[in-house]
Amino acid sequence: MTLRNLAWSLCLIVALSVLPSAASAIDKLAPEKGTADPAQPILWYDIRLLGVEGQGWTADLKAPFDRLPAKAEGKAPAAVWGLSHHSAGLAVRFVTDARVIHARWTLTKSELAMPHMPATGVSGLDLYVKDSGTTWRWLSVGQPRAQTNSVALVSGLPVGEREYMLYLPLYNGVTSVELGIDKTSFLAVADQRLEKHRKPILFYGTSITQGGCASRPGMVHTAILGRRLNYPVINLGFSGNGKMEAEMADLLAELDPAVYVLDCLPNMDAKMVAERVVPFVKKLRAAHPETPILLVEDRTYSNAFLISSSLTRNQTSRVELEKAYKSLLADGTKHLGYLLGEKLLGTDGEDTVDGSHPTDLGFLRQADAMQPALQHLLNP
Repeated sequence: MTLRNLAWSLCLIVALSVLPSAASAIDKLAPEKGTADPAQPILWYDIRLLGVEGQGWTADLKAPFDRLPAKAEGKAPAAVWGLSHHSAGLAVRFVTDARVIHARWTLTKSELAMPHMPATGVSGLDLYVKDSGTTWRWLSVGQPRAQTNSVALVSGLPVGEREYMLYLPLYNGVTSVELGIDKTSFLAVADQRLEKHRKPILFYGTSITQGGCASRPGMVHTAILGRRLNYPVINLGFSGNGKMEAEMADLLAELDPAVYVLDCLPNMDAKMVAERVVPFVKKLRAAHPETPILLVEDRTYSNAFLISSSLTRNQTSRVELEKAYKSLLADGTKHLGYLLGEKLLGTDGEDTVDGSHPTDLGFLRQADAMQPALQHLLNP
């Protein structure tokens, strides 16, 4: 038995992921699965061979990197269906000993950026690496220059195999994503997370949940929390369209996450909150009696300290959400959490792009606010 296989056997016995090599020994991608590049000594691999995290539905997809199933077309609101082609929250984990890691990807839209959000967040890739312990560290961002891109994500890596995670674009879709490594290196499927069959955290919400306006895909609070808590994440944020329609409740009820995070108030006025929250939660609870559900108030507009209409907008929707929460508790709904909006951003006004959408600092603060609430629901 080789040392590598021995390491894998010990890993199975103690049910711990000791080394990345434990997984790579049995899950290496064969060279023939890659596509040779005649101009360079590189093999290109479709990331789907490695397993894409973040898709609630893996079958019945109209396109390979969609976030909703094909049957949602015509059932979900048209705007939601369109936004479901964005790859927000999708990621791939892999192990390699390559000294240089290349990536190439083709986007569905030629518009690479938005006026208030950079191209690296809208259309770029974001690479993280796991350090010698269990901490994910940022390593490189894939900057998009055109609709089809090919870049060396990182070079000069020290000798050794490591686990990496690559996040896909937030506000654009992709038709293909490939990793390129030297023909003398290996590429392997990453180990399962420490807890086998760990269910994902599901976030359902608005443009903020989708990632507006993070500078790069890994800086969204959903991704930050996934790394911190070591959970896969499903990002069902839909810009301007997190509105808790009954059709969306039906779709979300099909999934079986570790926890539902419902963060739709930025897209819902008080009337919509009063009408939709209770039926939405009850539909999820009927399908999943024990799954925790976290209701999240909207973040405070950065100018609400001075602009009365912004303050009123926050206050009125929060009043109705708290009423819905208390009503659900009174009806016996269990495993229900509530997060105050005042905790999501700071009071210094330094953490949004436009008073509404967070900067990277804002997303870090949102992750800090949500982490204790999620930990309590996941480990009561």
